[in-house]
Amino acid sequence: MAQLQYIGTGRRKEAVARVRLLPGRGDIVVNERPVEEYFGLKTLQNRVRQPLVLTNTLGRYDVVVLVRGGGTSGQAGAVRHGIARALLKVDGSLRLALKKAGLLTRDPRMKERRKYGLKKARKAPQFSKR
Repeated sequence: MAQLQYIGTGRRKEAVARVRLLPGRGDIVVNERPVEEYFGLKTLQNRVRQPLVLTNTLGRYDVVVLVRGGGTSGQAGAVRHGIARALLKVDGSLRLALKKAGLLTRDPRMKERRKYGLKKARKAPQFSKR
């Protein structure tokens, strides 16, 4: 028998998270490791749990996440976005609360590309008169 699951994809900077919500006890597993082990900082752990806390579904679903790319902060944001999208599939009435908190909006800020003649996106080489 197929197990009931809700899937959501979250993105932030270069990070992409594939999130599965399964009925369970509230365990959050990121890349086959507990969330406390994967995201060492409490702020990142809170960011991941934010959609679940906001909708009062923290103990109702197990969250299984595969996340790739970016750094830890971008990955935490991608996981948060993916959980919010999956919760929307669980119950459409949660949309207003999630939208008001800004959890359904994909953060468009990306790293600016490097331009030729410069060292980074905007940093010019040191000026020398002679």
